[in-house]
Amino acid sequence: MKVIVGSTNPVKIAAAQEVLDRVYGPGQFEVEGCSVESGVATQPWGDEETLRGALNRAEAALGMDGAEMGVGLEGGLVEISGRVFTCAWCVVARADGTTGIAGGANLLLPPSAADAVCRGAELGPTMDALTGLQDTKQHQGAIGILTQGYLDRQSAYEHVLMLALARLLSPGYYRDRPRG
Repeated sequence: MKVIVGSTNPVKIAAAQEVLDRVYGPGQFEVEGCSVESGVATQPWGDEETLRGALNRAEAALGMDGAEMGVGLEGGLVEISGRVFTCAWCVVARADGTTGIAGGANLLLPPSAADAVCRGAELGPTMDALTGLQDTKQHQGAIGILTQGYLDRQSAYEHVLMLALARLLSPGYYRDRPRG
């Protein structure tokens, strides 16, 4: 089965391959990345915008030639009670119309990074400047840096992708049932 990830970021592609191999067995899925538009700001703010980016990426990926499943992963920022956190959303869209959705990965940003992103900077370059590293969003990400490598951006995306697969793994629980 061909799965297209709506991104060329190697972290997102590797997360999809790892989760699909773990759940369905190695070699069951051919996972590819493809550059698509998220339809949201380069640095999405809030769960709504970040989820919309993931949904747009999944739908665009599913529309690619031969795709049987599209995966959209979008990282963003959310402000809660005056504090800035990371957020991540995943959408898995299947050709049969089934869509799984999940979010998470809320990590409190340090004040210097929060101040920079609140002034309009993107988190990836902000973390690059903070650490002196390059392209951190295509490697460990803010999560890897701030947890000293105990978690990283890929593991965070794996987590939300696994949660998004719940609807595909347990479809009986997601059927509409009468309330009462």
